[in-house]
Amino acid sequence: MTDHSALPSAASALRPRLDPQVDWRRLAHLFLVSRALDHVEETQLLPERKTTYQFSARGHELGQLLLGAMLTHPHDAAGGYYRSRPLMLALGLSAADSLAGSMGKSGGVSEGRDIGVVHNHPSTGGATGLPTAGGVGTQYSTSAGWARAIAYYRDTLGDAAYSGALAVALGGDGSVATNGFWSALTVATTQRLPMLFYIEDNAYGLSVPSTVQTPGGNIARNLASFGQLHICDGDGCDPVDATRLMRAAITHVRSGAGPALLRLTMPRLSGHSGQDTQAYKPSALVADEQSRDPLVRLRAAMVGDVCTADEWLALESAAEAEVRDALAEALSRPDPDATQVLRHVFAEGDEAPEIVEPDPVVDNPARVNMLTAIRRTLDVELSLNRHMVVFGEDIGPKGGVHAATLGLQDKYGTGRVFDTSLSEEGIIGNAVGMAIAGLRPVAEIQFRKYADPGAEQMHDCGTIRWRTANRFAAPIVVRIPGGFAKVGDPWHSQSNEVEWVHNPGWQVVMPSNAEDAVGLLRAALRSPNPTIFFEHRAMLDAPWARRPYPGDTFLVPIGKGRMVQTGEQITLVSWGAMVERCVQAVAVAGVTADVIDLRSLAPWDRDLVLSSVRRTRRCLIVHEDTLTAGNGAEIAAVVAHEGFYDLDAPVTRLATPDVPLPYNTTLMDAVLPSVDAIVDRITHVLSF
Repeated sequence: MTDHSALPSAASALRPRLDPQVDWRRLAHLFLVSRALDHVEETQLLPERKTTYQFSARGHELGQLLLGAMLTHPHDAAGGYYRSRPLMLALGLSAADSLAGSMGKSGGVSEGRDIGVVHNHPSTGGATGLPTAGGVGTQYSTSAGWARAIAYYRDTLGDAAYSGALAVALGGDGSVATNGFWSALTVATTQRLPMLFYIEDNAYGLSVPSTVQTPGGNIARNLASFGQLHICDGDGCDPVDATRLMRAAITHVRSGAGPALLRLTMPRLSGHSGQDTQAYKPSALVADEQSRDPLVRLRAAMVGDVCTADEWLALESAAEAEVRDALAEALSRPDPDATQVLRHVFAEGDEAPEIVEPDPVVDNPARVNMLTAIRRTLDVELSLNRHMVVFGEDIGPKGGVHAATLGLQDKYGTGRVFDTSLSEEGIIGNAVGMAIAGLRPVAEIQFRKYADPGAEQMHDCGTIRWRTANRFAAPIVVRIPGGFAKVGDPWHSQSNEVEWVHNPGWQVVMPSNAEDAVGLLRAALRSPNPTIFFEHRAMLDAPWARRPYPGDTFLVPIGKGRMVQTGEQITLVSWGAMVERCVQAVAVAGVTADVIDLRSLAPWDRDLVLSSVRRTRRCLIVHEDTLTAGNGAEIAAVVAHEGFYDLDAPVTRLATPDVPLPYNTTLMDAVLPSVDAIVDRITHVLSF
């Protein structure tokens, strides 16, 4: 007698079979854990106010878990967003750590510093979960940066261990409208990077239909003719179809054929966040979404093929038990130690070796201009560090709009010194991803004002170490020329350095002369912290700024100012082009003065300034940036507070009025602090 109970039914025999290369039991377990985590947050932790930000992944799990199962290369990386917890679970995030992050408890991925839906996962031999940011679309450029790093290790350094690795950026249908998406798409396709764009299309960006984000609501269809991009498009609720498409997209990228875009449609089975009631959705649409639940379809596909109905129930019970235990553990964890909240803004301890300023070694007594000093320092450091890359708009054959990189591409090749597409968001985002991957990126932004499109990436970069509790860092160097030159104008001549000083995690330096340019740039290139190297346009070839080249080992410690000259009557504090004018003004005024060139604005040398003011008892701060809330205001506040009893006169500032720099030279000279204006202000301060 034949036992027909062991044979598949006619219906199951006709059903498409699941891919045997996938561990479906593990995938189902993680799926059920993810669903249970969302449930406990939505029904318990959010109502009890034990968590504030809750972004459910219900409906999005299947594709992410398939992706996680296929990220098998040790140099793979994924940049997610706030609905990417299933992927992080697949990469190794524990349920307890996830809930701890949601509640801001110790042991979460940020130690309570960031919202719990913003995940990261350092590699433990497998794929890396790149630090997620709270912004929309920023993950694309950083993921493209990781893909650039893969290509660099593989092709330029010849490291075969990177062959077949890829980077993937996850995003929703709303994010395809962002600058980050299009910037990354451009660089990935033009450079044929090993990158996968994985788009989870649930037809809504919060409350806005996808038809508002992209024409017709289907980014895959719209990009069908996009050059050098492989397109896959299908149902993210169907285990068979989603697996086939995921494998096809990943296989294409791993083969070296270039980037791919995979769009999977899926329902968002919850509001955008825990507070969202979805009142903007028609009730019929909500019902249709519930009917497309991928968990139901996964169970139907697995039972009778991979497991029995009882075994499925056992999977459910195991997942619920794991989440119960995880919740109990997370609830028992203490709040993070408040005494540690100021740590990890910058590298510390062994990560930040002390930089000792050596004696200048002049190998050529001839004076060089600042432009030559910058170019030579880049050349020397490129020769010493094969992980260093220099890039930006027009920095290749042209050598940069200011000629700071002239000849470097000829010497080091297009793999190490290369032009980029016209996107500052992409330039900075790529640099961040490359730095996380272990390279030393040096990005050039042509003019200070042009950095504005990259501001979000720069803000996020500065906080990476702090908001991941020292798990990640991105020590990039961003070179930004700015300030007045032969003429001014609102687009090329702004300084506005205070904007970057105000952003935690950034070192900001601004040399006034060629010698300091060498020392500060070399220190930045060897620092474990991200640094903005501000190159003042007026000083690039200014005779006053020329100095003997100080040697190929010369370093200036970041955070240490220079006493340009000493005196007894007043302290002048300045940086950039205004240092020269302060020196000239002191001579014209016929007084003796300490003139301090801060050189470094973040951090700045408080001790040097305060020790000088305690001796001269008067302080004048001169800077090119606008007066209101300029960096001089911070210095003045510190001097007034910490040196109050040493002062014989009010702390005084001289800066540009609150207008952009004008183009007409007469107008420009009327607003910039002039030598005569500094002399008048010195006389005023000394009158007290």
